[in-house]
Amino acid sequence: MNALKIALQFLTRLPVSNTDYNDADVKASIYWYGVVGLIIGAILMLASGLLYQLAPNLDALIVAALLLCLWVVLTGGLHLDGLADSADAWLGGNDKERTLAIMKDPRCGPAGVTSIVLVMLVKLACLNVLVLQSAFFLLLAPALSRCTIPLLFLITPYVREHGLAAPFKDGLSQRSGCLQAALMALLCFTILGTSGVMVVLMVTGTFFWLRHLMLKRLAGTTGDTAGASIEILEATVLLGIALTLT
Repeated sequence: MNALKIALQFLTRLPVSNTDYNDADVKASIYWYGVVGLIIGAILMLASGLLYQLAPNLDALIVAALLLCLWVVLTGGLHLDGLADSADAWLGGNDKERTLAIMKDPRCGPAGVTSIVLVMLVKLACLNVLVLQSAFFLLLAPALSRCTIPLLFLITPYVREHGLAAPFKDGLSQRSGCLQAALMALLCFTILGTSGVMVVLMVTGTFFWLRHLMLKRLAGTTGDTAGASIEILEATVLLGIALTLT
């Protein structure tokens, strides 16, 4: 279970016991990203149920805001950082070298702040709809978004020699990556029924659109753009589910 522990340590702030691991364990951890998403979703689902047990008449918007705060705490804002860095780089850079340089700047510019606010607003609005329906929907956004990362690295060159995602730039298993994505799509169909088709199509379309933007500007991907894609795909899943419910 070393690979799962590594994935939990990297993607969340959940307490995980230290363990010895090697390069193979690190590379294998990417195939557990979808499971880590399910764990995040399960915690959000349990938190939603607990809130309504403690305060049955609590306004849905308050519940949505609290769940969104918990979501950020669970992940440590890791992917929001990638979203902000990518937004600043896309606005401030007009070529590959300039874009990569801006991504390395630890400061957050207006484009980065705006991107975070907009994505969080979409999530908040969708959660406000979903918490009134079923807490099971909370499983899907973290899981579906994270299961796309192995596919991203499988079909998109990694453009930095060193970086957080450098261990995944070579030697990934196409079978394992596709199996993880297929299982998460099956879960989506199980929970949403035929409406899950629209959600999966929205995620797929957004994924390839983001990949197109990465290839056009960078001729590949980075850890920051992968993190940004997780945030945008989470919002896409929530939006898709909200649309199917309304």
